[in-house]
Amino acid sequence: MEMRRCRGTRDLLPADMAKFRNIEKIFSLCCAQWGYQEVRTPLIEYLHLFTSAGTLTPDMLSRLYSFLDWDGWSGERVVLRPEGTIPVARLYVDNLQQGTLARFFYVENTFSFDETGEKTREKWQCGAELAGASCPEADSELILLAMDTLRRLGLDKVQIRLSHAGIIRGLFQDGGFSNGEQLNMLDTVLGGDNSKLVEMIADTPQLREFLGGLLKNKGQSVDFLKNIRSCASEFCPHIIPGLDNFITIAGLLTAAGCDYEIDLTSAQGFEYYTGVIFQIYTGGRKIGGGGRYDALIPLVGGGDVPASGFALYLDQIMKVIPVGNEGEIKPRKILLKSQLSTPDDYGYAVSISNMLRQKGYLVEFDLGCQNQECYRWILTLLKKQNDYSFELLDCDTQQSTVLIELSNVMQFLEKA
Repeated sequence: MEMRRCRGTRDLLPADMAKFRNIEKIFSLCCAQWGYQEVRTPLIEYLHLFTSAGTLTPDMLSRLYSFLDWDGWSGERVVLRPEGTIPVARLYVDNLQQGTLARFFYVENTFSFDETGEKTREKWQCGAELAGASCPEADSELILLAMDTLRRLGLDKVQIRLSHAGIIRGLFQDGGFSNGEQLNMLDTVLGGDNSKLVEMIADTPQLREFLGGLLKNKGQSVDFLKNIRSCASEFCPHIIPGLDNFITIAGLLTAAGCDYEIDLTSAQGFEYYTGVIFQIYTGGRKIGGGGRYDALIPLVGGGDVPASGFALYLDQIMKVIPVGNEGEIKPRKILLKSQLSTPDDYGYAVSISNMLRQKGYLVEFDLGCQNQECYRWILTLLKKQNDYSFELLDCDTQQSTVLIELSNVMQFLEKA
């Protein structure tokens, strides 16, 4: 019987894992340098964390992996973690004093069901969450952190699309929609269909023209938003607070040298966003996104704590970066060969390999089947009577050097 992996899953081979670890390493380093601390949430969470507060869209709820978790005579339904932000909000509520400023980051997998088996069911994401700060500088910080990570990964053609949930919700208020109608309209607008919203709100030609331009046009500067604001007080006063916040954040990003595109209909995704929303693309591929979600921590049982965050989609980034960290490893990669035969000789070879590893070299014993092109150096241990010596082959130049002492080997490697 042929054994195959489950549909919608993937194996990560060594070359894939080199990319994976490289992304993870650079993301973790960036976060640490920006003052973020690593956390990890359980793979299994209670279902009501995602349903009782209305924190996920109906589409995401329909794709949860859920099952009964029996405890004695009663059971409660649990799910495989479908996304990273809500569990971190729960972690904050469970473990920190409310109002505490917290900068967290994580690298975790998430799961969502796909009935066709064509889409990936397990996805990896690098996430950062900032709780306890509501100022525009906090939103700008997260966007700049994401861009810093992508820049260090070598991705220079990255596009940021900015939107703002406060503006969309303000339009709902101006249209007099109920809460239920707002949720339905939010799914419609964020799905890219703006015609119904314009039709329901706009009762005059002037208002229809204003809304059509607001939702259709795109801009790349603060002036674009300021032009909208100059007309908004007459037609849609409830969007003014969101616009003012949006203008401030866009101004901070401009001052920091960060380019962006303003597209109010680009905020596809979760329903819990309350402020600025951003999506990150490269080559037409979406590789990340995030935004402000001030209502989320209260929804999962916490106090009135503002928060914002983002996720970089590790699986997608792996497809657009050329290599992992193999280029960094090879210069310090040594194949250790031996012409020795006794247990004592083997013990000596092990001690040498340990010394080299302590100096930062990657050392593999020759087992007779390695591809020597993968190594920078080949170190052969020689023995004549009771004296050991070393032959060091430079795999790049194919030049061989015989050295008497181990200290000479160390000096030779360091100079090279």
